[in-house]
Amino acid sequence: MKRISILFVCMGNICRSPLAEGIFGYLVAEAGLTGDFTIDSAGTGGWHEGEPPDRRSIAAAKNHGIDISGQRARRIQSRDFRDFDLILAMDRDNVAALEKSAPHGANIRLFGDAALGTGEDIPDPYYGGPGGFELVYTRLLAGCSSLLDTLGVERASCSGNTSSVR
Repeated sequence: MKRISILFVCMGNICRSPLAEGIFGYLVAEAGLTGDFTIDSAGTGGWHEGEPPDRRSIAAAKNHGIDISGQRARRIQSRDFRDFDLILAMDRDNVAALEKSAPHGANIRLFGDAALGTGEDIPDPYYGGPGGFELVYTRLLAGCSSLLDTLGVERASCSGNTSSVR
């Protein structure tokens, strides 16, 4: 069965998307589904390429038993649109940036639509304090849990497609 590949995207790949990658990876491992998923994150901008996640994102994840300190920021590349089944952007600005460079047919969705069902943007906590990072963690955890439930059911039914998150 084909692995489901998911790419989480925010602006610089140091706050929201590394947290989403870490949370989803943790949930997948806890569910014993590591072999079923390819998970990564990227940014629409390249300002932080090669850098670890923001120290506040690392701390928020660590407070919940998740280690994201080994991740390194990268900018989205053209091959990502081909290599990932689902690209989840953290806010509408990132959706718009991705759509400008994506080939037709790329599965780009707003995280708040596909994972939370609320249509909300995940706010960028970069200019705030630790409380903002904790709020983002909470929203990402809710969305990642829901996303895994949806995709896990599809995997169990052997459908192998991600139509319900498209």
